[in-house]
Amino acid sequence: MIRRSRQAGVTLIELVTSMVILAVALGGILLTLNGAIRRSADPLVQEQASALAQAYLEEVTSKPFCDPDFSTSCPTACTTSPCGACAGAIGPPESRATYDDVCDYAGLTNVGARDQFNNPIAALNNYTVGVVVSGSGETLNGLSSNSGQIVRVSVTVAHPALSAPVVVAAYRANY
Repeated sequence: MIRRSRQAGVTLIELVTSMVILAVALGGILLTLNGAIRRSADPLVQEQASALAQAYLEEVTSKPFCDPDFSTSCPTACTTSPCGACAGAIGPPESRATYDDVCDYAGLTNVGARDQFNNPIAALNNYTVGVVVSGSGETLNGLSSNSGQIVRVSVTVAHPALSAPVVVAAYRANY
């Protein structure tokens, strides 16, 4: 009697089935990686937007509360209207490079980030920055904007890749 040894191997059906399973698994992995790679720039954009908002906020809040172009009695006059009587333009129209008090920044909108001298920053041209200076109806620890003691500064930075804009805010006191 001749004994035949059983040969090891795979059939064609087993081979095709394993290839289909492998292709489906590989396709799922590639789809997951594609989504992760596509979103990998989002943290960078978010961090840049946060840094940009903080830089604008620091610039605004570092300026004097009252316009230094007014007389020395301006701090007293500012107690009744922080962004009113003491915030008007004196002399030629101002540009961002000549802003010298907090209220000058009210309503500032930059499409494309700019430095403090109003020069565009090429690497940040997809960001939109807006500044709001609120001089009425704000209160903080007993201080009131209606009596000229504080203003609230809010900076909003938007970018097409962000689902929501970055917003930072601070109060500037009249001291």
